[in-house]
Amino acid sequence: MSADHGLHGRAASTPATGDSRSSMHGSRPASPPHDGGSTSKAAADGMPAHEAAGHGTGTIDTGMVHGLATPWAHFFAAIILGAWLITSPFSLGYRSMALTWSDAISGTLVILFAAITLVRRSPWAPWASSLVGVWLLFAPLVFWAPTAAAYVNDTLAGALVIAFVLLMPGMPGMRMLPGPAAPPGWSYNPSTWPQRAPIIALAFLGFFLSRYMTAYQLGYIDTIWDPFFGEGTERVLTSEVSRAFPIADAGLGAVAYMVEALMGFMGDRQRWRTMPWMVTFFGILVVPLGIVSITLIILQPVAVGFWCTPCLIAALAMLIMIALTLDEVVAMGVFLVLARREGQSVWRAFWLGGTLAAVDPDERPARPDVVSPRAMVWGVALPWNLLASVAVGLWLMAAPAVFGTTGRIAHSDHLVGALVVTVAMTALADVGRAVRFINVLFGAWFIAAPWVLGGATTASAWNNVLAGAALILLSLPRGPVGERYGLWQRFIR
Repeated sequence: MSADHGLHGRAASTPATGDSRSSMHGSRPASPPHDGGSTSKAAADGMPAHEAAGHGTGTIDTGMVHGLATPWAHFFAAIILGAWLITSPFSLGYRSMALTWSDAISGTLVILFAAITLVRRSPWAPWASSLVGVWLLFAPLVFWAPTAAAYVNDTLAGALVIAFVLLMPGMPGMRMLPGPAAPPGWSYNPSTWPQRAPIIALAFLGFFLSRYMTAYQLGYIDTIWDPFFGEGTERVLTSEVSRAFPIADAGLGAVAYMVEALMGFMGDRQRWRTMPWMVTFFGILVVPLGIVSITLIILQPVAVGFWCTPCLIAALAMLIMIALTLDEVVAMGVFLVLARREGQSVWRAFWLGGTLAAVDPDERPARPDVVSPRAMVWGVALPWNLLASVAVGLWLMAAPAVFGTTGRIAHSDHLVGALVVTVAMTALADVGRAVRFINVLFGAWFIAAPWVLGGATTASAWNNVLAGAALILLSLPRGPVGERYGLWQRFIR
């Protein structure tokens, strides 16, 4: 069963047909297509009114929970994968008893949970299997896998377990409720597959770069290539900062990017209202944790004294992901606010999803779902002033090398210049445009820094003053906003 079953204009089969969609525990036959009396009929059947309204779009209420009717092939594949994990240490030569036991236990659990899902159709079993998959991503790092084969095997097996038990059969417990395809008042749907595609691609880019650096930290390769900073990447990966982590820090980044990529596949095109909890966790992983990751990367010249090209590319990928992810997180928040206004339980809507009953009949329809490069970046603009702010931040990061400054003023230019880039890139998202005002504060700091910190040459001091003034001026215009955002529009300033 795919994660994007449409409910428009199509009725689910009755239990007598044997269709798995209608044979789930506690399910009931679908009601007829909505007409003038459909809401009252559903209410008479005991359905909450806000779930029965269906927006008057001709959609059908199925009252069903997605993912309980289990396609056997995916879980049979998970059983085979579990057997593969149990036997892998003997054929791949792990040379680690701890990792051998980890794979044997993990494989056994995957087989057990898959069997429970097939026999009892328990909705918790796929989630338990997915937690085993997450552990498999971490296990080679926790036990410092001595061979590349062990690391690759567990990483690939962990991702496949999650794909087999969650992504391919569909998310257990996701309710397929009729309702608006796009957030009310929005001109597009931020959860479509074209919207998610670049986020997933960037997450995989970050994963591959992080995996390459992890291979060096774990000793699988002797050298690592850096086209711009020579030995900079090696110095960063072997620095005291990296060694302070109990596991390979590049490997930790690889796990985070893989989880982000997998979460990008989760849910349907309406997951902003059908799975608010998942969008929230995805947003936390990408936005605040992404900013923390970027901050750690940009601290490299301060803490280590060297730059790392793969690290910078991964940071750029994360910055773009933040700008592309913000709109879906905001849409999810707007849904919860509107659900609360309709008298729904926010707690229930957050964990189980829901729909919206109220519709403005004069509301302009959202764009239809299309597959095109332009559809991938709806909600992200390129105002000239923000692009210029990015350029100012990059210039300030390079200024210490150009003017030969050292000490605290150089560290300030490195760190705050990178934060300027982070803020400006985040503000490229229409819904986050107001974030650019943070750069006004950074601009004021650049003007004052040469006298507060000292150590600046005359040329570098004037450079900071002019760059700071330019940054303040560039942060004042809002720039064009080409989309509509309903309730959130007032916050786009």
